[in-house]
Amino acid sequence: MNVPEVVEYVKGLPDIVHAERNLFTCSEEGISAIKKGIKGHNLNRVIVASCTPRTHEPLFRAACEEAGLNKYLFEFVNIRDQCSWVHMREPEKATQKAKDLIRMGVAKARLLEPLEEVETPVIPSCMVMGGGVVGMSAALNLAEQGFEVHLVEKGKGLGGTLLDLYKLFPTNEQASKLVESAIQKVAAQSKIKAYLSTRVKDVRGFIGNFEVVLDQDGKESEIKVGTIIVAIGAEELKPVHQYGYGKFPNVVTQLELEQRMKKGEFEGQNVVMINCVGARIPERTYCSRFCCMTAVKNATLIRESNPASKVWILHRDLMAYGEDFENYYRWSMEQGVRFIRYDREKPPQVIGDGTAEKVRVWHQLRGREIELPADMVVLTTPLIPRADNEEISKMLKVPLSEQGFFLEAHVKLMPLEFATEGIYICGSARWPTEIAEGVAQAYGAAAKAAIPMRRGYVKPEAITSYVNEDLCGGCGICFEMCPYSAIEIKAENGKRVAHCITALCKGCGTCGAACPSGAISMNHFTDEQILAQIAALTA
Repeated sequence: MNVPEVVEYVKGLPDIVHAERNLFTCSEEGISAIKKGIKGHNLNRVIVASCTPRTHEPLFRAACEEAGLNKYLFEFVNIRDQCSWVHMREPEKATQKAKDLIRMGVAKARLLEPLEEVETPVIPSCMVMGGGVVGMSAALNLAEQGFEVHLVEKGKGLGGTLLDLYKLFPTNEQASKLVESAIQKVAAQSKIKAYLSTRVKDVRGFIGNFEVVLDQDGKESEIKVGTIIVAIGAEELKPVHQYGYGKFPNVVTQLELEQRMKKGEFEGQNVVMINCVGARIPERTYCSRFCCMTAVKNATLIRESNPASKVWILHRDLMAYGEDFENYYRWSMEQGVRFIRYDREKPPQVIGDGTAEKVRVWHQLRGREIELPADMVVLTTPLIPRADNEEISKMLKVPLSEQGFFLEAHVKLMPLEFATEGIYICGSARWPTEIAEGVAQAYGAAAKAAIPMRRGYVKPEAITSYVNEDLCGGCGICFEMCPYSAIEIKAENGKRVAHCITALCKGCGTCGAACPSGAISMNHFTDEQILAQIAALTA
């Protein structure tokens, strides 16, 4: 669009004192220009017309506050996502639309009112859901900061999936050493209270004051916490009816192979591993990322324990991200692990009578079919969401991705946080994650959870709903419609009225739209402000 033309147009709008063009308004230079403009021109409203408010609105609001202007007297007009991007091949029309959008923003800004945020106290304790190595890492990090931690594990013991692993890549360290060390540290930490064979039955409240009902073998108890970390992990896909799994006793998954190796029960001279079983297919389109390295690790361990063995890895392509994994992959080839690339359209075939005896595969590089002897066939399957993810997501009021994993607020800007404040995510509950990465995320989630607990209070955004009790009929429709349970029905002066719990309200406007008596309005998005925008557009 023609930005200089838009700037000149804006200068001619009523009540506009100053308008200027910045190449990068979010830069230090742009932020300084906003502050200077507020003080130099004695401004009582500020509008920025640029990119998305999802990422930059807090930055511009903070600049207004630093210059002495209430941050809710700021209006953001999105002329990038809503204009230039969608009309990139229509520059003249995009320029005109930008003028319209800014004119509407000016009309709303005239009616903006200063709002105040109310402080809500935060209980300095956290509940960590999941007692695997990631959950324990988050709990230990918080406990070492001095916070009380409730570590909830639905299994009979701590450790999670790590208890079944044999060795870890790329160091080949015994998995039991890592998990036992973490369990001992948790047991020795007085700030951590572990709940085993326990599931979270219900969660009520909001950031700073969550009321959690726990069910431990049928016995219920209640705890109060200020923040929650979800670290329940994921589980291995069991590929029933694929490649003879469940039919042939010598067809196992990588996790089952590790369990045998850990117990010293592994036997096999010829081992064929098949990667991407149940992954990167229409039913499950994602890559689990570290499955390839799991196969490479186990294949290398087999070769090390028995140099006379033959191990093949059949793959579509290999995911070996990072220098350490790439070096491990190269080292495995030096150890004699053989890699054969297959086509998804021509998948391997496991052949046998009562037991898997050989694997037939189309060798892409040779351009012909070959047969491999197999004492054991190992299937590399992805991690999948846990069966109770949906139940937990509804309880915590947090979203799931289309694959069924928990969905963070923003993959780049808020990768460890949910849109629901006070609840954080780490490890394979968010997405399939190897151990080192999962522990790093646990530290990140713990750091995020510690911020409001250390401060002792939070200030929820003032963009919330409010109820005119004179108009409210107490019908309860808003109570039923609110997706955040931010509406409660109370008795006031002898009648039922709705009341907004501001700490829970996210300003979505659902209650206001549903109210049949028009008793509910939205701060910062009043009817008058919206109607003024419409009038400006049609003028």
